[in-house]
Amino acid sequence: MKKIRIANGQGFWGDSLEAPVELVRRGPIDYLTLDYLAEVTMSIMQKQRSRDPRAGYARDFVGLIERITPDLAEKNIRVIANAGGVNCESCRDAVSAVIKRLGYGGKFKIGVVAGDDIMDRLDQLIERGNEFKNMDTGQPLAEMRSQVQSANVYFGARPVSEALNQGAQIIITGRCTDSGLTLAPMIHEFGWSAGAWDLLAAGTIAGHTIECGAQCTGGNCLIDWETIPNLVDIGYPIVEADPDGSFVITKHEGTGGRITVSSVKEQLVYEMGDPQEYITPDCVADFTTINLEQDGPDRVRFSGIKGRPATEFYKVSVSYSAGFKAVGSLVYAWPDAYKKARVADGILRERLERLGLKFEEVLTEFLGVDACHGPLSGDPPPDMAEVALRIGVRSADKSAVERFTRELAPLVLNGPPTVTGFASGRPKVEEIVAYWPALIRKTEVAPRVSISEA
Repeated sequence: MKKIRIANGQGFWGDSLEAPVELVRRGPIDYLTLDYLAEVTMSIMQKQRSRDPRAGYARDFVGLIERITPDLAEKNIRVIANAGGVNCESCRDAVSAVIKRLGYGGKFKIGVVAGDDIMDRLDQLIERGNEFKNMDTGQPLAEMRSQVQSANVYFGARPVSEALNQGAQIIITGRCTDSGLTLAPMIHEFGWSAGAWDLLAAGTIAGHTIECGAQCTGGNCLIDWETIPNLVDIGYPIVEADPDGSFVITKHEGTGGRITVSSVKEQLVYEMGDPQEYITPDCVADFTTINLEQDGPDRVRFSGIKGRPATEFYKVSVSYSAGFKAVGSLVYAWPDAYKKARVADGILRERLERLGLKFEEVLTEFLGVDACHGPLSGDPPPDMAEVALRIGVRSADKSAVERFTRELAPLVLNGPPTVTGFASGRPKVEEIVAYWPALIRKTEVAPRVSISEA
């Protein structure tokens, strides 16, 4: 059976707009996957939909489809994206409108995988005995119900592969596992059964390796980062998958970046947890069984991967309101930059206390001294050219946070000298959206797959 090439052109909502276009145009691929969603993204989209019932999806995706529709039609490339967010149907309608406007109406089938958004069913599910206990704290969600903003089930690859089986060329999902976007084409093309745990684990690890885009092709790479060629034109990853579960990670010839065993390993440990139990809706993958070998320039081969049966649960991503925050900064210049910043911090904290303001946390960082790696083992050098004082507060009381934002600017004139860096103005009060991981039995929810013609 043939080898297939699956490329990932989006590691998060906000990744390079050009990467997926380059993947489609600079070499052969069979599938283009696009991963837009993170845990906090769902709450952002839920807010957008509450303001506009037509919103709640990744609008960037519609613009991308507009750019690459002729290429998709000519090269028969299939696209799988979780761009649907909390409004897959509106995303589908927007994509369909673009395709028709370009004169390709009737030439594409669009698949939608929905059913992951359980916000409207949350109370009913809780009444049925689903406690949605926080996986970190054990606290039941009922205690935080009034603060919940979004609740989405992580579906796996099976409903996406079902849409592929029904002929969809563009598939839009809501909350789907990142790895499932890549595993689905393998299930579809190679006919892997639901119990083929080793094969499913291999496809899952392939998806995990490319889910963050260029992070596995030399971007954000720690080892020998200065020697990585042409990051300006970095290539995004491609999986060359075989039916036996082995695969190669590569990129288009002539693109920048580097793919080595070392660079791939850095991505493998990203968000992994227990390496022997990487749990997804499709299987449990064992990262300790992975064999890696350099298979030529910018080619790393994976083999030997083992997996175990999937669990009876889906993971649920819940977001909830957790108060308010504001963060502001001032920059102090030589001489005695660090000393001035510390004095300014003390002044500000005492003024806030005098005002009777209560905060759950006041956090100070001195950029250039301790912001990234914690406090230095000794005193910083006294001749530091500049130090940025960054201070943030968090509270359930929005008015307290608002008052804090008005107390930072006065330090420019009534605090230590040589201050600058306040050009951005008064800090902005922001709502804190917190993450609540939970589980739900697979019998309680089901994905909905629909196919329509553009």
